[in-house]
Amino acid sequence: MTAVARMAMLNLRTVAPYRYQGFLVFALGVLLFAGKPTVLVPALVFFFTSQFASYPFNVADKAGLDTLYAVLPLPRRSMLYGHYAWAIALFVATASVSTVLAVLLARAQTVPFSGRTVMTVLALSWALFAVNVAIQLPLLIRFGYTRVSVLGTALPLAVVLGTVYKLHLTVPSTQVWLPVLWIAGAVALMASAAIATTADRRRMRSSGPAPKIH
Repeated sequence: MTAVARMAMLNLRTVAPYRYQGFLVFALGVLLFAGKPTVLVPALVFFFTSQFASYPFNVADKAGLDTLYAVLPLPRRSMLYGHYAWAIALFVATASVSTVLAVLLARAQTVPFSGRTVMTVLALSWALFAVNVAIQLPLLIRFGYTRVSVLGTALPLAVVLGTVYKLHLTVPSTQVWLPVLWIAGAVALMASAAIATTADRRRMRSSGPAPKIH
């Protein structure tokens, strides 16, 4: 297992005690959007992952895990990328389960839900997720969850929801932009990871001697 994967697994174990709260939030989201299968996937991905992608930082601040992270035999850069790997894994799991549920609900309600529609809602979900995480993680890495708990989650939500509103995005209008959405999401995450690396260096310098990033 690579160092990045180990850090992602550590994040999973960090939030594992709160899995029942996560299931409850997910279930409430399904109930809220059950009547709109085409909205279910992007809504769940956006709201669910926006909370749980940042949750390891919340737990780390409460439990003082920065001390543990400092002595782990993992390159600092791999630890940072592990946070992004955790977020992406969360996206894949959430998108997979919510897509299956959306298809089943669409069939039960006789709502058109073709393969093209599935690809569209997944692409839109990916773009919403990527922009959200791209804004959120560098702030959390630089300042920690305690200092940006409201800003770190509310700002990405406001930016993404405002963009969707201004662009009047719908499933039909989004279909012609599928490749752009996938590429833009990947670019946003790569740029965010580069910013997070710089933010982490500054955090280390402000708190003491910075370890070398391999």
